[in-house]
Formats: sequence, structure tokens, C-alpha cells
Amino acid sequence: MEERPSSQGTWTFLTNHARVLAQIARDPGTRIRDIATACLLTERAVQKIITDLEDGGYLTHTRRGRTNHYRVILGTRLRHPADDGTVDDLLAILDHKSGPESAAG
Repeated sequence: MEERPSSQGTWTFLTNHARVLAQIARDPGTRIRDIATACLLTERAVQKIITDLEDGGYLTHTRRGRTNHYRVILGTRLRHPADDGTVDDLLAILDHKSGPESAAG
């Protein structure tokens, strides 16, 4: 896995949990390997995050043959008290298909 060098320091705007959730929302049939590559994480870290999201009530999965199919549980409230919103709100913000003009309102 290739790490991108950062000249801006070590912090980022999103948690790894948010990145994994967004990848799953974009493609519910995605493989852990593909999520790990997209999020620059190990497969083991992605497995742990998926378990956290399932335990927290944000995600479920069903087995389809040899693969998992994930379902984000929409309407679930975000965990932090300062984050007044739902998973739906977060995913709408992270939807990379919307341009800056939609955020300007």
C-alpha cells in the first residue's frame, strides 16, 4: 500500500470510520481489499472498522455467496454530541458527485 506524503502535517478532516462508511455507501458490494486500497488502510483495519460500525448500529451485512453485501442504516444519529445530524447528512456532504456550487446554497 502506497502512502501519500503530506506537507500539511498529520491531521485530516475525516476519521477512518467516515471514509470506510462512505466507500460502502458508494458501493455496498465492495470488497474489504478495495475499501482498504481506497482509504489507504490495511484490510485488518477495515475489518475492525466495519465491526465497529455494525456494533454501533450504522451498518449491517449479508453474505451473498463468497462476498458480503453491506447496508448502511440510514437515519442513524451521529455519535458525537456536537455532530447534530444523521448518517444520511454525513453521506450527503461526502458525496463527491456534488460540486462546490451545491454546498454554497
